[in-house]
Amino acid sequence: MSDADDARRVALSFPDTTEKTAWDMPTFRVAGKMFATLPEEGTSLAVRCPKEERDELVLAEPEKFWIADHEASFAWVRVRLAALEGDGELTDILADSWRQAAPHRLLEAHPRLGVPSAD
Repeated sequence: MSDADDARRVALSFPDTTEKTAWDMPTFRVAGKMFATLPEEGTSLAVRCPKEERDELVLAEPEKFWIADHEASFAWVRVRLAALEGDGELTDILADSWRQAAPHRLLEAHPRLGVPSAD
């Protein structure tokens, strides 16, 4: 079970990541581009996710993923932190979002960063 402190720790472990308060909540940015937020309630995490994948995630695992009304037209999904199965899943989710926002120079420098492990 993950919480906001875990999300912050993992997000800040990625290269060139900083934390900045925006909209009265912590946001995490890679090279200045936002890839995750910790909304005010602190029980969920918002991450980048292509709309097609986002809709599939929500349908497949509604206990973990949901779409906030104000984010419905954007490529973001909410993740219920308590529903995650530990740091591995949290890391995979944040790494995927990080990769979507990271500039090519960082992707080239860290080609395997966050690639889900084959179990």
